Amino acid sequence: MTDLGFDGRVAVVTGAGGGLGREYARLLASRGARVVVNDTGGSTAGEGVDQGPAESVAREIRDEGGEAWADTNSVATPEGGQAVIRSALDAYGRVDIVVNNAGILCDAPFHDMTAELLEPVFDVHLKGAFFVTRPAWNVMREQGYGRVVNTISAAGVLGTANKSNYGAAKAGLVGLTRVLAAEGTTHGIKVNAVAPIALTRMLTQSLTKPEATKAGAEQRADPTRNAMTVERMTSFVDRLDPALVAPAVAYLAHEECPVSGEMYTVGAGHVARYFIGRTNGYFNPDLSMEDVRDHFAEIREESGYTVPRGSGEEISQLFRAASG
Repeated sequence: MTDLGFDGRVAVVTGAGGGLGREYARLLASRGARVVVNDTGGSTAGEGVDQGPAESVAREIRDEGGEAWADTNSVATPEGGQAVIRSALDAYGRVDIVVNNAGILCDAPFHDMTAELLEPVFDVHLKGAFFVTRPAWNVMREQGYGRVVNTISAAGVLGTANKSNYGAAKAGLVGLTRVLAAEGTTHGIKVNAVAPIALTRMLTQSLTKPEATKAGAEQRADPTRNAMTVERMTSFVDRLDPALVAPAVAYLAHEECPVSGEMYTVGAGHVARYFIGRTNGYFNPDLSMEDVRDHFAEIREESGYTVPRGSGEEISQLFRAASG
């Protein structure tokens, strides 16, 4: 088997000034991709601007023999997203890969969640992926090829306390991934998502700070539980290297990737698939509340579940159940 490469491909990686994004950019570049390293250089709460991180990673890639261009535009606005893709087109003339990795944290329990904590997280995670992918999408459609990898999270798929803003944004990215996968089918574009588990500054801050990551709300977390979690994570630190997430992201960004619209959880060298399943359920043409109560165990029974590939297939399963 030959090694996988990205010769001739141009990749845009957002939030690539450190942590996971840096590892994605470095791996793609080491395999031949020309990479736009995007990062505003702000804090984990999205505050401040610093050109240093993006420039540093781009320089690191060039020093290692690769090609990289630093970009410090914010993904949080339509104009910023357009500018990120314009940087790639100006520097390299095309865009083949978009890795939406940029992210911030503004944690708080739901009763303390405010618009000031909600909106920046949506702007960077969900809208940011939309704003960057949208102009790239037009380029990919015209060239008949593209790969998009979105960053989701267990907080959005499974739920995590004190992250209603973050979890909702990440769940929104699940929907965006599925819709774009459906739309990209006839244009050679594949879109998948990764939920990384890695020791980054965002994870460290989320675990170690009981207060909200922005002023204005208190996070009433259990400090003892947090300390135990941090200790457990710290003992696992060598295995949670962000570099161990990068191979899965790079494969999903490769032309040989056979799937689209799927979600993968990746950490410590382990890769697994998340999927949305549908139970066989219960059918009654005269369904009542009491029927739901009396057959709730049957409705929830997971044996014999299916994994619909889209809403059309789910509707077909409904029709079959109703006609059975």
